[in-house]
Amino acid sequence: MQSQVILLLVTLVAVVGVGPLFWSTAGIVRAIAGALRRRPDGYLPCVERGGVAIVIAAHNEELVIEKTLASAMSQVPRGQIYVASDGSTDRTSQLATRRGASVLDLSPNRGKAGAIVAAIEHFDLVERYDVVMLLDADTVLADDYLESGLPLFDDPHVVAVAGRASTIFNPPPVTLLGRILVTYRQRVYIAVQYLLKYGQASRLANVVSIVPGFASMYRTRIIGSIDIDAPGLSIEDYNMTFEIHAKSLGRIAFNPGSAVARTQDPDTLGDYSKQTRRWSLGFWQTLFRHGWHPRLFFVVVWLSVIELLVACAVLLAAPIVAALSGFAEGMVGWGLDPTGALRMFAGAVPSWILILGLVVPDLAVSIVTAILGRNARFLLYAPAFPLLRILDAVLCLSALRRALAGSSSGVWQSPQRRAGVHHSESI
Repeated sequence: MQSQVILLLVTLVAVVGVGPLFWSTAGIVRAIAGALRRRPDGYLPCVERGGVAIVIAAHNEELVIEKTLASAMSQVPRGQIYVASDGSTDRTSQLATRRGASVLDLSPNRGKAGAIVAAIEHFDLVERYDVVMLLDADTVLADDYLESGLPLFDDPHVVAVAGRASTIFNPPPVTLLGRILVTYRQRVYIAVQYLLKYGQASRLANVVSIVPGFASMYRTRIIGSIDIDAPGLSIEDYNMTFEIHAKSLGRIAFNPGSAVARTQDPDTLGDYSKQTRRWSLGFWQTLFRHGWHPRLFFVVVWLSVIELLVACAVLLAAPIVAALSGFAEGMVGWGLDPTGALRMFAGAVPSWILILGLVVPDLAVSIVTAILGRNARFLLYAPAFPLLRILDAVLCLSALRRALAGSSSGVWQSPQRRAGVHHSESI
């Protein structure tokens, strides 16, 4: 029995990881400390709305670009919004122009990173503004995005503010699988941002691994020091974040109650797999590009990589081992004598231990996200989430193999969009 308990604990630790437990604790301590501080009456942030430029890189986004522009124009005047239409063949440019944004048409397609660089240079944004917000063409900003996000720049050492991602549920996906996928993605957002990133963004740590490119802000004074369009990468946001750490450019600020925005997430298995593999590929490529630096950030990143690989191995092996164990236990129950390799599984590795080691921590995450997200859908779809975690492990390892094999072009791979996004949906 003792060996079985040890096996269960090892499985739980491998699946959950030590890092998330540590950073969750750090986040709780930070939240308590933050609750004791209040802003003085009449407070004004150091960076005001007039010092913010919004850059939207878009490729064939006519279904969503107007909603995104309307959201951006609720934050700043339209003269501060710049759209780089990167090789679009639909009405993206026309719609953006009609809305009053400054539009740069690019041809041929340069990819998102190249489009961002082109817009910043063409419109001379570094010289004209204090902060540049990078906004995806399918993102809808919370009404208080700048009101809550700009105060984070009051610390002169803060050079980037990471936006908090939340998935768009309205309009809802038409299929059950689609609803499960977007709910699972929202669970990932909540778990990562509340249980990991909030603690990692504390002043003493400053080890946030990604400033997501969907809706985040950078001080313009560091833009020239960041290689935004680095060759061979599938995405730009991991690399931009690693550049900040590698070059000691400053702190990355993040608070789950600040700079919130909603984004469309894939609602088909094909699009979900493509996007997840692309994100994983971007992480591995960035990790290999930067390698090792004598900084706390890189110590934390490489330790998290070890935990990630162990978790992937356990997630992939546990169902197979559990199936073999269950089959061997069934043979014994039927009065049959398993022989060869199967015999080692009978009793030695009880299937219930491995199942509990996967299901229990995953259910715990669903309960926590249901509480934090105030939505019962995380519990309703919870039985499907362990299977999606296994799929994530497969995609992560396949992306690692691809990253080791070669580089990427960074061309656009946008998922199919759902038209009719509503601003009234709560975040």
